[in-house]
Amino acid sequence: MADPLDSEKRSEIRLIYLLPNLITIAAICAGLTAIRFGYEGNFEMAVRLVLAACVLDGLDGRVARLLNRSTAVGAELDSLADFVNFGVAPVLILHSWVLQDFQNAGWIAVLFYAICCVLRLARFNVSGRLEIDDTPSEFFVGVPSPAGAVLVMLPMVVSFAVSGMPLTPPVVVAFYICLIGLLMISRIPTYSFKNMSISRFNAKFFLLGAAILAAALLTYLWATLTILTLAYVGCLVWAYRSSRKSKPTEG
Repeated sequence: MADPLDSEKRSEIRLIYLLPNLITIAAICAGLTAIRFGYEGNFEMAVRLVLAACVLDGLDGRVARLLNRSTAVGAELDSLADFVNFGVAPVLILHSWVLQDFQNAGWIAVLFYAICCVLRLARFNVSGRLEIDDTPSEFFVGVPSPAGAVLVMLPMVVSFAVSGMPLTPPVVVAFYICLIGLLMISRIPTYSFKNMSISRFNAKFFLLGAAILAAALLTYLWATLTILTLAYVGCLVWAYRSSRKSKPTEG
């Protein structure tokens, strides 16, 4: 007969193992709160919270692998968080920022982007389950949803960086939102930076550059973020040219 105390012990879980899911839930809270600040007119705080959600999204999976606690529930929770934080929050903030007077077409652009994001996440989940590993891992297919969220907020970030700049025309913002949505579901290759490597000799220079970048983000957030976003656009062009010699992997 099994000991009830042993069964009770087996049903317990160490709190540290819940950390990845707690990080994911914190990211969801950041994304939902960003929507709230967007509709209250505090757009800078709204964008900061979306950026915080991007950072948390990068942490939860890594912490789960570090603890060896990657689970199916955690993967589904992470996918749902990505849709809220990167498929819904950014475009609702943009809608509140400049599209409220462009109601019908603006809302269609919001829906278009959100649907593109959920389609991309579905493709990512399916490709992950299929474990496609016969292609180079340095490329994704299409723009990842966190990068899409940062890209789609570029007009707003530029307006923060350049004081006194007039608002971008709503029709331009609506078209731009649709363009980023198409990039997410497209077949264009994008670099998977997490799989890149550098030589040990260059590691110290990389760390120094990362420290300078962190200081720039803390001191000149909007200008630095604008430069980084434009640099990422340049990486998309370069990845497209480089990928002609190799076939990209789903991501």
